[in-house]
Amino acid sequence: MLSWLLKLPPFAYRAPESLEEGLELLAAGDGEARVLAGGQSLIPMLALRLARPSLLVDLRRVPGLAEVKEDGAGLRIGALTTELVAERDPLVRARSPLLLEALDFIGHPAIRSRGTVVGSLCHADPAAELPAAALVLGAELTARSLGRGSRTIPARDFFLGPFTTALEFDEVVTEVRVPAAPPAEGTCFLEVSRRPGDFAMVGVAAAVTREGDRVVDLRLALTGVGDRPRLLTLDELGLEGRASSEGLFSEAGRSVGARLRPPEDLHASATYRRHLSTVLTERALRTAFGRADIRGGAAGA
Repeated sequence: MLSWLLKLPPFAYRAPESLEEGLELLAAGDGEARVLAGGQSLIPMLALRLARPSLLVDLRRVPGLAEVKEDGAGLRIGALTTELVAERDPLVRARSPLLLEALDFIGHPAIRSRGTVVGSLCHADPAAELPAAALVLGAELTARSLGRGSRTIPARDFFLGPFTTALEFDEVVTEVRVPAAPPAEGTCFLEVSRRPGDFAMVGVAAAVTREGDRVVDLRLALTGVGDRPRLLTLDELGLEGRASSEGLFSEAGRSVGARLRPPEDLHASATYRRHLSTVLTERALRTAFGRADIRGGAAGA
């Protein structure tokens, strides 16, 4: 029996009541401290000995980090905002349909009631939905440290590899900012998993901006097919001269499939993941294109 694996390794625990106190603890931890927000990902990693910090800094008592706000540039989602709260928030539902769709694919309501939006981004699981959505949305993360103050990290620069981000050991992400979508943009998130609530074998986040039947901007990111999600555009797909939507999306799907080297495991072969990537890319782009026309950018589930 492996029941001993379910017991957490020893660590010190602190629950600061201010962000400044939390930053002091992280700085003093010298790389051996970890931030606890929702704990949906970190606690299982502790149980399986995939993480062994000497100190957990629990932020749940820090005020002001569990809010969803709107400003002139878009949405601001605090570090303690759970995925379920974000999913049900009227601002998210009205202003960020791609984020809303991605949230609905994450596990089950019990999981989303514990996991946080920012926590999922910082966890940087290559199979997770939110990192891909953040890339397509052009999201930015605000990180703070005790000695260097605040800095903004674009999502495109944040994800470095499996469970690895651009965060320094003494930094805390206090919020993620999601820009407002252009009026002629449509979005779509699709994924295929073995069962509802499982991690996706392949997931695709897509956004298309159109003028009539012409595509003026295209952004997509895939999950489950590499060590991290990567943002792809018309230029990067080699389709910059193909502004007409006719045949563009199927060509984009073939281009994505040709460039991928997905992993192979007991859930899916590399060949099957590549096939799924091709099919889902085309479907997601076509759906996003249609939503931009029908709803003027207000694409949702």
